[in-house]
Amino acid sequence: MFSRPSLCGSLGKLCRSGTAAVTTTTPATSALTPLCDARNYHEVVGDIICPSQVRGIDHIRDPRLNKGLAFTLEERQVLGIHGLQPARFKTQEEQLQLCKIAVNRYTEPLNKYLYLSDLHDRNERLFFRFLSENIEDLMPIVYTPTVGLACQRFGLIYRRPHGLFVTFNDRGHIFDVMKNWPEPNVRAICVTDGERILGLGDLGACGMGIPVGKLALYTALAGIKPHQCLPIVVDVGTNNIDLLEDPLYVGLRQKRVVGREYDDFIDEFMEAVVKRYGQNTLIQFEDFGNHNAFRFLDKYRNTYCTFNDDIQGTAAVAVAGLYASKRITGKSFKDYTFLFAGAGEAAIGIADLVVKGMVAEGVPIEEAYSRIFMVDIDGLLTKSRKVGNLDGHKVNYAKDIEPMQDLEQIVSTVKPSVLIGASACAGLFTPKILRTMADNNERPIVFALSNPTSKAECTAEEAYQNTDARVIFSSGSPFPPVTVGDKTYYPGQGNNAYIFPGVGLGVICTGTHHIPDDMFLIAAQELANFVEPTDIERGSLYPPLSSIRDVSMNIAIGVTKCAYDKGLASTYPEPQDKRKWLEDQLYNFNYETSMPVTWAWPRMPYIKTRAESPLIAAIK
Repeated sequence: MFSRPSLCGSLGKLCRSGTAAVTTTTPATSALTPLCDARNYHEVVGDIICPSQVRGIDHIRDPRLNKGLAFTLEERQVLGIHGLQPARFKTQEEQLQLCKIAVNRYTEPLNKYLYLSDLHDRNERLFFRFLSENIEDLMPIVYTPTVGLACQRFGLIYRRPHGLFVTFNDRGHIFDVMKNWPEPNVRAICVTDGERILGLGDLGACGMGIPVGKLALYTALAGIKPHQCLPIVVDVGTNNIDLLEDPLYVGLRQKRVVGREYDDFIDEFMEAVVKRYGQNTLIQFEDFGNHNAFRFLDKYRNTYCTFNDDIQGTAAVAVAGLYASKRITGKSFKDYTFLFAGAGEAAIGIADLVVKGMVAEGVPIEEAYSRIFMVDIDGLLTKSRKVGNLDGHKVNYAKDIEPMQDLEQIVSTVKPSVLIGASACAGLFTPKILRTMADNNERPIVFALSNPTSKAECTAEEAYQNTDARVIFSSGSPFPPVTVGDKTYYPGQGNNAYIFPGVGLGVICTGTHHIPDDMFLIAAQELANFVEPTDIERGSLYPPLSSIRDVSMNIAIGVTKCAYDKGLASTYPEPQDKRKWLEDQLYNFNYETSMPVTWAWPRMPYIKTRAESPLIAAIK
C-alpha cells in the first residue's frame, strides 16, 4: 500500500506531464506560514482526479469537483462532506430543471449572464451541460449580444479570474506569468488585446468576457475539455478616455502601447505560450484592431498554430451561407457579383475565402477578384481615388473605375447580386438600397453581419419588407421572425460559433502545426451540408442551433482529414474511424463517481515459509 508522501510524489510527476489530478499546498515552516494557511485548499487540474488528495469541503468548494446535492450518501461519507449539505439527494436532471427555473426568473439578459457565471464558478460540469442542452436560449447570453454588455460593465461585475491578464508591465516575464496558471495541459488559447470588442470599440482589459465566452462555447459545442482552454487578455492599455477616467476600470490606466514595443511584446507572448504549452497549442486571436489583425495572421500563421476568428471564422460562416444560397438561386459563385460594405478584417476575410471558393470551382484567380467590389469609409476601393488608403489586403479589391462615395450610387452602378455588410454602421442598408437590390435581382442576397444587434446594417424586417420578401437574408446577430403576408420567415444567424468549435476540436486532437485556409473552406462546406430544405423554406441559411454539436463534429472530422492529407498533423498513427476517435476525446457533461477507484486481487496462494529468513540467519 502506498503511503501518502509516495502518492503526492507520483502525482507531482503526473502533473508535470499534463495529466495530473491535484496540486497540493504543503505546510509552511517559514515566516510565510500565515499567508500559506490562508490558502489551504487544493486546485484540481488535468483529466485524472484523485479524490483522496482533496480534503472534505474542498470537494464542494472546487467547481471541477462539486456536484452539489448530487453527491450520493456513500460519497458524502467517504469524502468527508457528510453533514455539510442538506439531507436531500438530487440527480443532475433535477439540478438542470432548477437551473432553468432560476435563469428564467430574470428578465434582464445581464442578470442571466451573471447567474450563469456564478453557476460556472460553483459547478463546472452542471454549467456546461446546462449550456450545451439549451444552446438556443443561452448562447445569446454567454456570447453575442449579451457578452458585449458584460464587457462594458466588466469593472462592476468582475468576481474571480477565469483567465490570465498579461500586462505590458510584465514584458520580459510573460513566461513567469504563464506559469501561474495552474493547469499544465492547456491546448487552446483565446487571446484579445481588447482594442475592437465586437462593434463596441476599445474596451481594454474589460474585453476578457470575449475569450471567456468563446472558450465556453468550445466546450459546450465541441466537447473540448474545459481544463484545456485558457482565456487571455494582453493588456497594453486603452485609448478609451471614458475607461481611463472610470474608477471601476480594472486594466492598465495608460494609453495603448504601439509600434515596435507592441510588436515585441506580442512576439514574447507567442514564444511564452509555446515554451509553456508546446508548439501545437492553438492560439485564437480575437477582437484585435483591424490594423493588427491581418498583420499578426500573416506574421504568425506559418510559424504557430493560430487563426483569427474575426477574419477566418467569420469568413467561413458567411461562405457557408453563400453555399446554401446556391440551392435557392441555382447559380455558382462565378455568376455572382459581390459588394462588401466595409473593408475591415471581417469583410476582407470573407472576400478572400470567396475567392478561394471560386478558384475551387475552376475560376481563374484574376476573374475571381474582379467579381468582388468593396467599400470602406472613404468610398469604393478604386485605384484612382484621392482619399483613403489601399494598404494590405485592400489592394486586391481595388478596381480601375471612377471613385464613388455614396453607397446608394455604388449599388445602382455595380448592380451586385450579393450585398454583405460588415461595417458596424447601423441602418447603412437604407430602404432605397434594399429596393434597388430587389429591382436588379430575382432573389437578392443580403447579409447584415455586424454585431451586436444595435450595429446591424439593417434588420430582418427591413430586408423582407423592402424586397417583397424575395431577399435571401442572414445576419450576425439574432433577429425575431418576420411575417410578410401569410408567411413567417425565421432568418438565420451567421454565428461564428458554427465554425470555430469544430475547427478547434479537429486541430487540437490532430496536433496540427499550422492552420491553412483550406480548413475553413472545408468547415463552410460541412456547415452548408447541414442545411435542410425545411431550413431554407423557413428563410434560414443555417441549421438550427440545436444541431450545432453535430455540425461541430462533422467540421472536426473534415479538419482532421485535411490535417492528415496535408501532412500537418503530429498525432500518429492516423485514426481510421475518425468520428469514433474524436468522440473518445470529448468532455463528459454527466457527473462521474467521486469515489476512489478500487479493485480486487486474486486469492494469494498459500506457501509455507521457513522458520527463519536466510538473510536473518546470515546476519547472526
